Amino acid sequence: MKRLIWVVPAILLLCCSAKAQETPWLELSGGYSYFQGNVAGSPTFHMNGGTGSIRENMNNWFGGSFDFSAWGGTLNGTNITAQTYEFGPVFSYRRFDRITPFANLEFGAVHGSEGYLGTTNSQFQFALNGGGGADFRFGSRTAVRAQADYVLTRFFDVHQNNLQYSVGLVFYIGNK
Repeated sequence: MKRLIWVVPAILLLCCSAKAQETPWLELSGGYSYFQGNVAGSPTFHMNGGTGSIRENMNNWFGGSFDFSAWGGTLNGTNITAQTYEFGPVFSYRRFDRITPFANLEFGAVHGSEGYLGTTNSQFQFALNGGGGADFRFGSRTAVRAQADYVLTRFFDVHQNNLQYSVGLVFYIGNK
């Protein structure tokens, strides 16, 4: 029994001392994005599209990101589109060799086409995006990114609570 007591700390030490990965200077990503819009008092609507981002890492845990996403779908029989343009900080945990979890908080704008949420003209409004995900490395310079975000928008002086799910490829450029 005394020997088994030392096994748990030894395993924890080995897990905690896993080789940390190198920090890339830039991360370029792009992929598929699913948008679930939910307006208070209205039914949920769904849109499909794509997303892309550029991240610059300042150090191994902090960076800045510019994200662009675009979707298309149908709302009440009308074809609609929406795009977001957002920028903000990203916090990464680079302790593991193949997995990099991260959290982000971004501010920017959402552009809704005519008919989006019943608008008569296309228009830009404020957008706030917060969430996180993980990069799953499968090469020294490539990874698959899975991400989920809460997207707050405001049309007609009413908050819309939306969800965005994305998956795509990431390419790492340079090292810090």
